[in-house]
Amino acid sequence: MMEKVTKPIYVTQPALPPLEEFTDLLKEIWDSKIITNNGPFHQQFEHALAAYLGVKHISVFSNGTLALITALQVLRITGEVITTPFSFVATTHSLWWNNIKPVFSDIEPDYFNLDPEKVEAAITPQTTAIMPVHVYGNPCNLERFQQIADTYGLKLIYDAAHAFGVKVNGNSVLNYGDLSILSFHATKVFNTIEGGAIVSPDAQTKKRIDYLKNFGFAGETTVIAPGINAKMNEIQAAYGLLQLKSIDQIIEKRKRISDLYRVHLKDIRGISFLNPAEGVDYNFAYFPILIDSSQFGPSRDMVYDELKKHDIFPRRYFYPLISQFPTYKGLASASPDNLPVAEEITKKILCLPIYPDLEEKSVLNICAIINTLKEKHAQ
Repeated sequence: MMEKVTKPIYVTQPALPPLEEFTDLLKEIWDSKIITNNGPFHQQFEHALAAYLGVKHISVFSNGTLALITALQVLRITGEVITTPFSFVATTHSLWWNNIKPVFSDIEPDYFNLDPEKVEAAITPQTTAIMPVHVYGNPCNLERFQQIADTYGLKLIYDAAHAFGVKVNGNSVLNYGDLSILSFHATKVFNTIEGGAIVSPDAQTKKRIDYLKNFGFAGETTVIAPGINAKMNEIQAAYGLLQLKSIDQIIEKRKRISDLYRVHLKDIRGISFLNPAEGVDYNFAYFPILIDSSQFGPSRDMVYDELKKHDIFPRRYFYPLISQFPTYKGLASASPDNLPVAEEITKKILCLPIYPDLEEKSVLNICAIINTLKEKHAQ
């Protein structure tokens, strides 16, 4: 039974730390008058993050896009980089800002990540790196990508914006490849309002990252490289420390919502969702469904529009493909003929609302609206 929505339901809503605890930390910042430049909260946050995530070295940034841009500088990437068209535009923009040519490769149909076999076929003498994305927090084929990178002498940079806390067989997904990049944007499972990070394998690489994110300064009067200003400030870092205290509860709440959707949508013909992979600890960052109009009746966009009429705002992540944007559509690799799986998925995908404070009755209401639309269409 459908109920009237009393306030808009968006695809996500940020989890916020207790205001009184945040206020206490703000008082410390006000008293110290240290608000940026690798202050005490910044240092505490990096240590706490590394411990929680199970990684050796992490450098926090003011946002995830600057982390991506800097990661490419750290590894001195040039030429061409093979990446996915099925992601947020920042993935490819980071290449463009580094004067690197993006080469789009198709995705696999099970988890919508880059297809390693298609990537291997796209390698040319100009290829210097591969940049896969753990889409919706689903881990890529880690062993196969490493094998390809080793065989062809390529760098492997993971866009792990969706993969905070995700583990494969007990090991953080962030420990794979040459670098992994996180986003702490307000829409993410773990947020610092804005923010991001680079996970690196050794202390020397972290040192270079930290130089580059602070204009290239290696001392008061020494600049070793043309760096950028991408430092996380003390307010974001303090906020992040508080978020870490509740992140396990946040993920558990997201799991309950995901399970609820699965129960109430599993018998609707024409709707499918991703099956969990064995050995993966998920963060339940998104709840994507595929709508096959040949079986469901209404199209994906009809479902999207119907939910919006009820003040419910899902998102078509990711539609359109990055390869369809004017900036990139002229690339030979952006041709729809080169990306048949991605082209199919982008027309069917819909991410339903999921966040810790989403009420069970709202989830049931969303499922009821979807089911009612199908029934009306069948009449």
